[in-house]
Amino acid sequence: MTGTDAHGADDQQWVERIAEVARAQDVGVAVAESLTAGRLSASLGRGSEAASWYRGAVVAYASEVKHAVLGVDPGPVVTDGCARQMAEGVRRLLGADVGLGMTGVGGPGSQEGRPPGTVHLAVADGRGTWSHEVHLEGEPDEVLASATTLALRELAKALGADTDDEPHATA
Repeated sequence: MTGTDAHGADDQQWVERIAEVARAQDVGVAVAESLTAGRLSASLGRGSEAASWYRGAVVAYASEVKHAVLGVDPGPVVTDGCARQMAEGVRRLLGADVGLGMTGVGGPGSQEGRPPGTVHLAVADGRGTWSHEVHLEGEPDEVLASATTLALRELAKALGADTDDEPHATA
């Protein structure tokens, strides 16, 4: 199952937008993901000429991996702070220009008192790190698909892709 955004753009269209901008700017991209368990990385790896811009990913599903590999501080992991440290950690670890970190609760149950559908996303680049929290609706697989699409859109935006002229689904 792949996601689509409110404009009908699917994941692969976002990946191609990311690939185009990353190649044009000679920018290396890396991601650290948790709740999506590799979906984001798999999507990026299918991008055009991915070897020239996609540095790789850390799938840090377990809290211990977030702490030991990415340098996330001990404590709760369903937070903006964790997403920020994941983005910064993967950027540093893989030598990327831009790092994206995403953590949250896919469901069906809650985690750390946070309801299913809670997603924290962060992007780190040479200018700094920004993050935000969103709440997605749906069954677990729908939440994961939506989170993947959201991350791709935010990554495109962070790279400077024109997200006002969003890719649209074609018939």
